[in-house]
Amino acid sequence: MADGLYGRLKAYEGRAAVTGGVGKDPVNEPMIRHWCEAMGDTNPAYTGPGAIAPPAMLQVWTMGGLSGHPGRSQAYDELLGLLDEAGYGAVVATDCEQEYLRDLRPGDAVSFDAVIESVSERKATRLGAGYFVTTRTDVRTDGGDLAGTHRFRILKYAPGGGQADQPRRAGRPRRPRPVVNRDNAGFWEGVAAHRLLLQRCAGCGTLRFPWLPGCWSCGSDRWDAVEADGSGTVYSYVVVHHPPFPAFDPPYAVGLIELAEGVRVVSNVTGVPYAEVRIGMPVRLEFQRVDDDLELPVFRAVGS
Repeated sequence: MADGLYGRLKAYEGRAAVTGGVGKDPVNEPMIRHWCEAMGDTNPAYTGPGAIAPPAMLQVWTMGGLSGHPGRSQAYDELLGLLDEAGYGAVVATDCEQEYLRDLRPGDAVSFDAVIESVSERKATRLGAGYFVTTRTDVRTDGGDLAGTHRFRILKYAPGGGQADQPRRAGRPRRPRPVVNRDNAGFWEGVAAHRLLLQRCAGCGTLRFPWLPGCWSCGSDRWDAVEADGSGTVYSYVVVHHPPFPAFDPPYAVGLIELAEGVRVVSNVTGVPYAEVRIGMPVRLEFQRVDDDLELPVFRAVGS
């Protein structure tokens, strides 16, 4: 069955995922400003006369919002439908790769097409067994020039059916494991030692989080790590009510925490009921044991 399914999935490689897509908004200064504020990116290239859009915003200009895009292809829907029917109904985005060919500037209108680039063999993961589906989106300016390429990869999986089928503790499924790779391994080594480590650019001294292979201010790939002192405030937050997900109990508060060092970290806010979390609330780092082999950094309300 699995081999037969894989053959049917492979037949969709090379077929269109989106045709004739058009950005719902031109490249614009307000979206650039919101992005830079959220990311803590103060690069002067993104403000003032002659400003450019941050290259990493490439996907932003193609996103369809809640209403989606009318150009999504029948082939892509059929591919996902095949996986759903075979029991691989859960989905998680795993990673993306971008290539930048020219700057986008306020006023540029973008168009795009996407292709189903590859479907992997059936893989066993900690979330469950499933298939990785990669699409490639070519983003063009209104003049037809290729501005960049965005590869986006998702895992369509059957929860609990993969590598080390989700052990249960007190009748509950185990939390998904964090994805550790060569770019963020140092961060997780710090967590294991109860240290919250930030990257510091060796070129310009800019602190950054999350961990990245290069500096977003000067482009240097040289860096070292410094330990955050653990104090911060709630810069923004959401209360998650839906959707339910195994091993999580909504509602709970997820905060964007501004550390004393100036960088921002997404983590849970603990120590107070979710309804009492407020912007500006002082918090303090602690490490919360989730299960026998996983601890995560969270932020407890000061005084709780």
